[in-house]
Amino acid sequence: MNSLLGKTAVITGASSGIGKAIARRLAGEGSHVFIAGRGVERLQEVARTIEDAGGKASIGAFDLNDHGALQAFVAEAARRTGRLDIMVNAAGVHHPGTIADGRTSAWQAMFETNVIAMLVGSQAAIRAMRETASKGHIVTISSYAGEGNAYHVYGATKAAANSVCRALRQELADEPIRTVTIMPGAVATNFGRHFPPEFVNGMFKSVGISTEFKKGDVLSDTMLEALQSHASAIFASPDDIAGAVLYAVTQPHDLSVSEILVGPRKSFPNAA
Repeated sequence: MNSLLGKTAVITGASSGIGKAIARRLAGEGSHVFIAGRGVERLQEVARTIEDAGGKASIGAFDLNDHGALQAFVAEAARRTGRLDIMVNAAGVHHPGTIADGRTSAWQAMFETNVIAMLVGSQAAIRAMRETASKGHIVTISSYAGEGNAYHVYGATKAAANSVCRALRQELADEPIRTVTIMPGAVATNFGRHFPPEFVNGMFKSVGISTEFKKGDVLSDTMLEALQSHASAIFASPDDIAGAVLYAVTQPHDLSVSEILVGPRKSFPNAA
């Protein structure tokens, strides 16, 4: 339970879903986690659960489009602890819809978070790892949708993220910094906030759960756990993805774990 004792990790998108699960898992293994997201209250709640379990957590509430804030947060984590061992780009945005009927603002939001913020965070992590002579891992949470199956514009952003990670892997081949891409399938998270309510409610109804979801709502952890437990064959748990991250960052450092696809045994329209 102490495989990361004394190490430092930065996780974006850590106020809910996959990012939250990763933060709790890494903290549970001894890492001081620096968790970033937009909602200060939700970040504080995540930090409380980590600290109540005996872990260490520091928060940074800001929009990832504020690149200066993201760069400063990563640098501060390294400055305060003297190292940076793990950077997890877990923040992601998914606006569903066809290209023909899509909105420019939705496309920009997805590329800004899924690609540009990932680039900014990765660059900041590389600089911090070099400055502190840390043997680090840069982990990006991508998606099955990035494997080239034409999953709308969202899939294009994840394909771009995958390409960036492969380029980084080559750039850093002669340095003690590893690049890992985790590609989840459908995961029971708050993906539904940008989906039509009839889709979300219908999905819950299909597994015997009654909901009155409205667009923009945040599904409770209880509801998401119920969804996953009722439909584990088509929805993975955020903890499953956290386990994949922990596996990747605890392998011998000269072993490159480059890409991991992890998801439920049955395919389902991507919800990571």
